Amino acid sequence: MPQLSLLFVTTTQTRYTTGAGITEPDRGAKRPRAEEKGAALGDEESRGGKHQKGHGARYREAASLAIEIGGEMRENEEMNEEKKIILEKLLDRDEEEPEAEPVDESSVKKMILTFEKRSYKNQELRIKFPDSPEKFMESELDLNDIIQEMHVIATIPELYHLLVELHAVQSLLGLLTVVDLLQELTDIDTLHESEEGAEVLIDALLEGQVVALLVQNMERLDETVKEEGDGVHNTLAIIENMAEFRPGLCTEAAQQGLMQWLLKRIKAKMPFDANKLYCSEILAILLQNNDNTRELLGEMDGIDVLLQQLSVFKRHNPSTAEEQEMMENLFDALCSCLMLSANRERFLRGEGLQLMNLMLREKKISRTSALKVLDHAMIGSEGADNCHKFVDILGLRTIFPLFMKTPKKMKKTGTSEKEHEEHVCSIMASMLRNLKSQQRTRLHNKFTENDCEKVDRLMELYFKYLEGVQLADKRIEGEKHEMVRRGEILDDDMEDEFYLRRLDAGLFVLQLICYIMVEINNSGISQLQQRVHQILNLRGGSVKIVRHIMREYIESIGDGKSEEYKEAERKRIMDLVDNF
Repeated sequence: MPQLSLLFVTTTQTRYTTGAGITEPDRGAKRPRAEEKGAALGDEESRGGKHQKGHGARYREAASLAIEIGGEMRENEEMNEEKKIILEKLLDRDEEEPEAEPVDESSVKKMILTFEKRSYKNQELRIKFPDSPEKFMESELDLNDIIQEMHVIATIPELYHLLVELHAVQSLLGLLTVVDLLQELTDIDTLHESEEGAEVLIDALLEGQVVALLVQNMERLDETVKEEGDGVHNTLAIIENMAEFRPGLCTEAAQQGLMQWLLKRIKAKMPFDANKLYCSEILAILLQNNDNTRELLGEMDGIDVLLQQLSVFKRHNPSTAEEQEMMENLFDALCSCLMLSANRERFLRGEGLQLMNLMLREKKISRTSALKVLDHAMIGSEGADNCHKFVDILGLRTIFPLFMKTPKKMKKTGTSEKEHEEHVCSIMASMLRNLKSQQRTRLHNKFTENDCEKVDRLMELYFKYLEGVQLADKRIEGEKHEMVRRGEILDDDMEDEFYLRRLDAGLFVLQLICYIMVEINNSGISQLQQRVHQILNLRGGSVKIVRHIMREYIESIGDGKSEEYKEAERKRIMDLVDNF
């Protein structure tokens, strides 16, 4: 791993690097990219427009002098020869002023080579006079100036290959004060302007183990100092930009110390700030669709860290919108982790079920997300242990009131009625699939309470979602018929789009409801079986429709699972359907 230069890593860091090191972004919620880019371009225009500013001043000077001369002409009808000469000299000087040098391949090469020379000179002087900062101060300032000039390269990503070819990337990674420059170079909008140049730059940065170096840098920074806190924020922006451009680097980044640093920063006893919010966001990005990072987090006791941080919101709502965003990021990270079966065991041992159950009872903003976490913890055969434990901690008393009545106050969390009912029905379906013996009996008994009111609610939801899906199906069939009439071909993409529209209409929730219906119909309790069929007949329902919905559900079972699992599960559900 390349060694970091000692550049600006002394007590003089903040004294010498205010200009070169770290900009001061808006450290609130996630920054809009368009504004960032606009600001960056604005800076470049201001840097490139020094000559024009000089022109403007001289034109104003010349104009004021011309007005004064014009006044005298009107008064005396003769021009002062001396003033006329001065005016001509000013205009001549202005014409002679050189234009701003255009930025092209040649000027970028020159800029990079100048940077290399000044960087080498600075390192040489630092080694020669380690205890005499005044002797390398001038070289420090020269280096700072050229780094500032290099920001213009961020506006021309097609020339990024020059940074790699002239070995400037390695030199940049050796400095701690180029964080803001790297942030501009990796701006996601800029990267997409020239995919080829971006690929070359990202490859070179990864080859130089950029994430490991950035993490080392962040460990040195003291966030109580504003400039250094901004440096952490900018560093996280670089990592986010690269991860968005190339999602595959998340595993490598996590293994190079980023995961450990994020967990340490999230659990640090510091007041909530923009950096903690940003850390939660990066953590959620790292864990998205990535079993390697999920396993790494589990091995680092990250499940406990997430549960500890979320426990704060058990009895208290987040105090600001930013803090609520951080809470949602941590819940999302936890849900991602629970996709890995080993983490479900860690969640169980860490008393995650007890915490989520308490959140459901407290009726705070965290309730909606806690429901989502329970769904992830209990789904599939890997969720069996969590299902049994949930019944043992009297979770049925918590989940059934949410099944019977969908809470009205969900707008604050941005959760729809459909999402809530989907999570509750999914949890019910998971328990019916996984529970054995005594716990299974307790669940069945819940459905018989109060003259089978839970079955009445189940059937109410069935007809509600059936109507929505049938309406969507009717529209889709009409569109298909129209497409065939026009001679258009129904390709796979079109079929996928139609399927997504059916899911939006509530198809998956309907499938879960039908699964619960066939499960309780096979419970061996005649009271439940009779009630299901009684309501179905009363409202003009059909057993054939339920069977059709379940057969479609069986076809989509077990995505990502082994063939053996799929076959066994399909056979089990098909037996339930045949007995309905």
